[in-house]
Amino acid sequence: MNKKSITKQINRAKEVQRSLEMSSLETRNHMLKLIMEALIETMATIIEANNKDIELAKSENLSSVIVKRLIFNEDKIRAVVKGIGEVITLGDPLKGVKERRLLDEGLLLEKIPVSIGVIGMIFESRPDALVQIISLALKSGNAIVLKGGKEALQTNTAVVKIIKEALQQTPVGGDWIVHLTSREDVSHILTLNESIDLLIPRGSNQFVQYIMKHTSIPVLGHSDGLCAMYIDNEVDMDIALSVAIDSKCQYPSVCNAIETLLVHTDIAHQFIPLFKTMSEPYKVIIHGDDATTHLIEAVEATDEDWDTEYLDYEIAIKVVSSMEEAIEHITFHGSKHTDCIITTNNQKANEFMRKVDSADVFHNCSTRFADGNRFGLGAEVGISTQKIHARGPVGLDGLVTTKWLLRGNGHIVASYEKEKNYLHQNLDVQGPSLAEDRS
Repeated sequence: MNKKSITKQINRAKEVQRSLEMSSLETRNHMLKLIMEALIETMATIIEANNKDIELAKSENLSSVIVKRLIFNEDKIRAVVKGIGEVITLGDPLKGVKERRLLDEGLLLEKIPVSIGVIGMIFESRPDALVQIISLALKSGNAIVLKGGKEALQTNTAVVKIIKEALQQTPVGGDWIVHLTSREDVSHILTLNESIDLLIPRGSNQFVQYIMKHTSIPVLGHSDGLCAMYIDNEVDMDIALSVAIDSKCQYPSVCNAIETLLVHTDIAHQFIPLFKTMSEPYKVIIHGDDATTHLIEAVEATDEDWDTEYLDYEIAIKVVSSMEEAIEHITFHGSKHTDCIITTNNQKANEFMRKVDSADVFHNCSTRFADGNRFGLGAEVGISTQKIHARGPVGLDGLVTTKWLLRGNGHIVASYEKEKNYLHQNLDVQGPSLAEDRS
């Protein structure tokens, strides 16, 4: 696609976005239902396109991790359709009042939620992510510019075409969705700061940093998932083993699976051999420090292992002398995504949860819970490791911003520079906003 054509499509999406944002909740939910129906009705077409992507990926000897992420079979399609249904059940992210304050008699101030506008999403080879992103953008009234991994080109193209065709019967239509197909397209959209309001790249830390350095568009970063789990010396061994196995083996090729186990020296001799035994059915490759390799047969860990996101049945294990050492390791090597402590000591857990500076910090549960659906967000566009705007799983709330409304009756600032004083009275936020029809 040439630059002129891309710019034209994105500008058109920007125009349609205003209609989408102004549409009723009923209209947006109806559009979501049409997408659900279309995905089920055209499932055979989607699977056929997906098989082509998988065959090509295998012929090019792409990693098993990429191939697994590519799979968009009937189970996956039905799962994303169910996810859209859950988005429908969520409230309207564009309705309501965040703050309401009476500045003076007849001078009412409100903060209300509004759509961000046009969001550019650059993501990895997961067709299911594409559907999640579109559903969240629709519900939150945003236009979306999509660029998926080249490995999923056939699948993504088929899905976008099906969705846009399904939406043509609605007043808003489907022009608020723009699908890009080449790497060169990405370079161009990085320059469109007057048309695109936010970029959300999903990929390696190196990739996210590249995007940030080459654009003036605000970027909501989602990068490496270098997640760690600390097994304390005060621990229920059954819980520790069950949670560690789930966090690594339930689905290892995702960003919320653990890559590092930090095990207290007092229980290492018990936990590590049991973990190895329980992980053997999954054929997990263990990279261990000296203390670990003295307890089990494992690959000798190198410095690089503590900074590696394996995304496979592979893990690094380190024996530590204290929780403080574990926290220090996470601070130095982690990616601020999701980290966990397993302990029966709530005081230690509370300290760990305060001190570990990650988007998600868990106690006695699997890191795999770090997910928009599991958090009850309906879906997610990614997990942000940044601290500004949105952090952790980014659902509907992360795709809206706010604006202030102020209604007066001839009020002027000069009056308050002299004899008048402000009331600054906080009011109940229930009821329609100043911008909503109150009839």
